[in-house]
Amino acid sequence: MATGKIGVTTENIFPVIKKFLYSDHEIFLRELVSNAVDATQKLKTLASFGEFKGELGDDMRVRVTIDKEKGTLTVSDHGIGMDAEDIEKYINQIAFSGAEEFLKKYKDVANGIIGHFGLGFYSAFMVSKKVEIRSLSYKEGAKPVLWSCDGSPEYTMEETEKAERGTDVILYLDDDSKEFLEQSRVDALLKKYCRFLPVPVVSGKEQEWKDGKMVDTDRDNVINATEPLWTKKPADLTDADYLKFYHELMPGMEDPMFWIHLNVDYPFTLTGILYFPKIKNNLDVRKDRIQLYCNQVYVTDQVEGVVPEFMTLMQGVIDSPDIPLNVSRSYLQADSQVKKISTYIAKKVAEKLASMFKDDRKSYEQKWDDIKVFIEYGMLADPKFCDQAMKFVLLKDVEGNYYTLEEYKKLTEAEQTDKDGNIIWLYATDEQSQYSYIQAAKDRGYSVLLMDGQLDAHFIGLLEQKLEKTRLVRVDSDIIDRLIVKTDKKESGLTPAQTDMLTTIFRSQLPELKGAEFIVQFEALGENAAPATVTQNEFMRRMKDMSAMQPGMNFYGDLPDSYALVVNTDQAAVKKITELATGSLQDRVAPLRSEIEVGNNEMTAARKELTDKKDASDDDKKALQERIDAAEKRVSAARAEEEKLEKDYAATQPQVRQVIDLALLGAGLLTGESLNAFIRRSVQLL
Repeated sequence: MATGKIGVTTENIFPVIKKFLYSDHEIFLRELVSNAVDATQKLKTLASFGEFKGELGDDMRVRVTIDKEKGTLTVSDHGIGMDAEDIEKYINQIAFSGAEEFLKKYKDVANGIIGHFGLGFYSAFMVSKKVEIRSLSYKEGAKPVLWSCDGSPEYTMEETEKAERGTDVILYLDDDSKEFLEQSRVDALLKKYCRFLPVPVVSGKEQEWKDGKMVDTDRDNVINATEPLWTKKPADLTDADYLKFYHELMPGMEDPMFWIHLNVDYPFTLTGILYFPKIKNNLDVRKDRIQLYCNQVYVTDQVEGVVPEFMTLMQGVIDSPDIPLNVSRSYLQADSQVKKISTYIAKKVAEKLASMFKDDRKSYEQKWDDIKVFIEYGMLADPKFCDQAMKFVLLKDVEGNYYTLEEYKKLTEAEQTDKDGNIIWLYATDEQSQYSYIQAAKDRGYSVLLMDGQLDAHFIGLLEQKLEKTRLVRVDSDIIDRLIVKTDKKESGLTPAQTDMLTTIFRSQLPELKGAEFIVQFEALGENAAPATVTQNEFMRRMKDMSAMQPGMNFYGDLPDSYALVVNTDQAAVKKITELATGSLQDRVAPLRSEIEVGNNEMTAARKELTDKKDASDDDKKALQERIDAAEKRVSAARAEEEKLEKDYAATQPQVRQVIDLALLGAGLLTGESLNAFIRRSVQLL
């Protein structure tokens, strides 16, 4: 029996392995099974080269066996095996990777050799108080060897008895790791990490229902599919194959809309299948639905960096031996290769979408409402994808018609270009609540887009950046004549005094709406237009919409909604309100306005005199300031009295409130008590 010390630079290597090397202790099973698969694949490669002339045998499987009584977990293979020299070289010298050396020798034909670091075996000590290796090499005349180590740098190695070629790694689990003696726990880990390994992995027996319970059969329970779908040629697969694989990956999910089969061998090796799921009401961004594999070994479902951020909406698998991993294969290492892979995947997705649009536009339009959020997310997040997507992104109008950006530009440029040469694209976010505004636009011959998606508030801004001389304006953000201004503004026809008077009259009758502020404006909009319209400030509304989705914009979210009540001075009811108000209030308001004018003139003169006489005495300055204060007091009193007269008058004029409520009703802002009062008043006026 030989004894010795494992070749490490420090005697503290085992505590480092046990606590820090691997992100999760359960990884040990992945590493040991991967090593067993390596050993099996190595033997197959040597046999194909003629360097192994023996029989491979029927049972080229990896087995994971639990012995609860002994407290052991064993990983066995019938692969290449090891002799004492191999163990000395590959086990006793930490970080000298057998797989790495083998790859160099057989790099053009080596069959899926997984390990690259030579540290995978030592992950066993994270869960074990003792580890044994019992191995018989494939080499002719080799003697079986037993290696044992209790987690210190000291080991023993001696000849033993073993009839079959291959290796058994026997873990004597420590007290904190007894969970790995449970078959269900081990099977779950094998399905997570090893379900697609290229060599069959056996764990326990298949079970069936018998006498009211699940019992073991005599059939081996093979955990994995050795030829996963992504390793096959797309030409050999049917839609049913892709759907079946999808439901194995994502049980319980409804069918995806379509998928992309990745297969590239230059300038890096990459295979995989990415599925486009249906995304419903919420922007469901989960970052654990794309699984990353390295030579069919599961690595992680945190694929940031390998997959562009916006593709976290997708589901599926990616497999690449060229993705650089850290020693434990648990974390991606950032480098230029990862960026190239990410860029390639984004490019392939864009090409797939472009070909779908070109080859079958009708089918593409039918899918649009489901894939819209994905494409908009990609365009907002990835400038290169955005440039590609400009050709296949679609706009949908309120009639349900779909257009490319170029098609919609041609449709609207004749009728919807304003006096400054800008094309104005009108859009609605809710067909029902904005119906009257949509109808007013359609009556003018304008097209209205439907922008009701989760990301449309941001996407609108992106379109305005990308499209020259094009603005998007929500259809209820202004009166129809001011949405697309084609001529200079028409005067309201009111005198300044009438404007002030009517402003007070209408403002005083506006109901108080929580979180809303109104301004009153007067426009000559034609006698057939509505008597009044409520519009919402486009800029402030956009900021508030974006603040609801974007951290750091709470300032806008806290501001009140800004509305304008635009009163049509050409409309008959408004003309009557104006005539009655002028006739009833003019004689009483005129003296007050005269007093306000005199007071304002007096304040202006006194302020000028105060400014001009900088060297005046303090008494003179005081006298001037007193004149200003007295004039200001008289003006304020006159204004207050005028305002009271106008408000009191407005309260006696139900037509004023009726005009306001009609406008609020059209904007969807008339609810509750105000709506009930409107109905009662309408009956009375009838």
